[in-house]
Amino acid sequence: MLPSFKQKTFLLPNGTSVTIETGKLAKQADGSAVVKVGNMMLLATVVSKKEAGDNVDFLPLSVDYQEKFAAAGKIPGGFLKRESRLSDYEILICRLVDRALRPLFPDDYHADTQVMISLISADPQIMPVAYAALAASAAIAVSNIPFNGPISEVQVAKIDGAYIVNPTLDELKNANLEMIVAGSADNIMMVEGECQEVQEAEMLEAIKVAHEAIKLQCIAQTELAQEVGATEKRTYNHEKNDESLNALIKAQCYDKCYAVAKEGIANKDLRKEKFDAISKDFIESLPEDHTYDSFLIGKYYHDVQKDAVRNCVMDTSIRLDGRKLDEIRPIWSEVDYLPGAHGSAVFTRGETQSLTSLTLGSKQDEQMIDSAMHSGYNKFILHYNFPGFSTGEVRPNRGPGRREVGHGNLAMRALKAVLPKDSPYTIRIVSDILESNGSSSMATVCAGTLALMDGGIQISGPVSGIAMGMISEKDGSRYSVLSDILGDEDHLGDMDFKVTGTKLGITACQMDIKVDGLSYDILEKALEQARLGRLHILDKIAETLVAPREEMKPNAPRLISIHIERDMIGAVIGPGGKVVQEIQRETGATVVIEETPKGGLVSIFAVNKDVLDRAAAWVKGIVAMPEEGEVYEGKVKSIMPFGAFVEFMPGKDGLLHISEIKWERLEKMDGVMEVGEIIKVKLIEIDKKTGKYRLSRKVLLPKPE
Repeated sequence: MLPSFKQKTFLLPNGTSVTIETGKLAKQADGSAVVKVGNMMLLATVVSKKEAGDNVDFLPLSVDYQEKFAAAGKIPGGFLKRESRLSDYEILICRLVDRALRPLFPDDYHADTQVMISLISADPQIMPVAYAALAASAAIAVSNIPFNGPISEVQVAKIDGAYIVNPTLDELKNANLEMIVAGSADNIMMVEGECQEVQEAEMLEAIKVAHEAIKLQCIAQTELAQEVGATEKRTYNHEKNDESLNALIKAQCYDKCYAVAKEGIANKDLRKEKFDAISKDFIESLPEDHTYDSFLIGKYYHDVQKDAVRNCVMDTSIRLDGRKLDEIRPIWSEVDYLPGAHGSAVFTRGETQSLTSLTLGSKQDEQMIDSAMHSGYNKFILHYNFPGFSTGEVRPNRGPGRREVGHGNLAMRALKAVLPKDSPYTIRIVSDILESNGSSSMATVCAGTLALMDGGIQISGPVSGIAMGMISEKDGSRYSVLSDILGDEDHLGDMDFKVTGTKLGITACQMDIKVDGLSYDILEKALEQARLGRLHILDKIAETLVAPREEMKPNAPRLISIHIERDMIGAVIGPGGKVVQEIQRETGATVVIEETPKGGLVSIFAVNKDVLDRAAAWVKGIVAMPEEGEVYEGKVKSIMPFGAFVEFMPGKDGLLHISEIKWERLEKMDGVMEVGEIIKVKLIEIDKKTGKYRLSRKVLLPKPE
């Protein structure tokens, strides 16, 4: 074995064995680790430059997660047959890992750093998302890169009343709560998940269970780092400092910034102008021949402004825009705003606005998912767009970034819980953010709820969302929890905690912590304050639309699903698809037929109710079983010398023999009836051997004396 090879094995609370190894693969990276669980293997690497770029005062961290198709024994689809750009699912995992790692790098560490995680072997029952952050943190732990970790991430689910850490895929199907929780041995750093209207106490308990498992993983990483000899980290100096300049800016600008913060200016542009004026006045007050670094002036002024705003909030309990700590911004909303959409809503909260549309489609509109671990179709799609003009910026439109994917996914998970389980529609919601000053993803949830109700989708209950923030002292001696945070409060604060739900409970959440920890007492207070805010917003939604409309919009397509017996699937399709093609051609409806475990499912999609009814009647006629003795209205399909073939039910032809047309004897069929003629007939016999149908017309006519 390689002399540098080391490994560590530990057990999770549910008995799952986890192994971390290093020193075998990717040894030219600054750090690398392989995490093994069952047949699942993740390779994580980290590389960080020795020096920071010029005038960089942040951490340029990039996290990439990719699932290799070969890991699951699959070949990628498409023309190139190779892995290409990251899927939305992979991007979401990148974000989960990034948000867990980023807060624990030293504040003054600014070197370009890249973390790459690859699924190199798959196990159909093991969820890689539960171990990606563990692999990434382990790679950093065995490197010499400065890091205030280790950290880890686990998936926790509540299944049949019990909390299970890192459940299997089959176990997860029965969960009413599923969350990813990240943290260090001491603190929770990140939470994201979805729930079936659970209570706040259940979420807190899930986080506590997750943290106990995280502690085990952090201990294992620390022991592995000690065995490798990676306890000594590299020295660095990535910041320029000028303490005299820092003191000068604080002395001249702090009180002025505090005064502006205390004014409680609601308009963010006006507020920005006043803060910018303080900076401008300071620069103009300096001698023309000063030698101060302009980059440091900007950096120190930002720090002073941040401290002034934070202290003002904690001192006065008055926020930047003049609101109380738990006060929600003014809300107005409108539905049916877009006449061409199948449902629409405008939701505005303060300076944040979402224009959201609803589109209904058929099974053919479902989103196909093809990845290493997931294959199938998705019938609920939510897209979130954040154009530059929403914040008054000029920004090229290059398609959705990772932020847009993440925010859209959060809103999707929030609304998914209330959708009707048996809806035959493919549902797409699009949220276009037209104005933004904080909580745009939560505005998407509220607007999405209204659009669904406006479109007549019978959701189980309206969903609202609220973003909570926190400002605290470093020692935890005092703090303020903020409801419905502004963009500036998100930037300057220590927490961004988004909570969505109905009146009955929570449906989704996302929390990021920017400080070294958050006590459960603070978390409990934030959840309760979020609950009250959520209920307030639900009341505002009810003022616009209290429940889903009973009917869909006139321009909305109609769709029904008809369950049929398995042996009737062929009859609906017809030879070479002849029957189903005829139904679509004659009615204008779209008919999709699929086999299910219970038989067959016929989905009919039409532009209006009349078309839908015609197509449905046709299908029901095909699958209906003819009964001897019943009278039917049929259409003459063809005429033969010995009689006529009559379609008495859709797709079912019977023989009307020349002797069964009239009581009088007929010698020939000339002039008796025409093709296309509608006549009433009685089914007098179904041949038990051949299944052929024998019809009679004369038994419905008076018998001559």
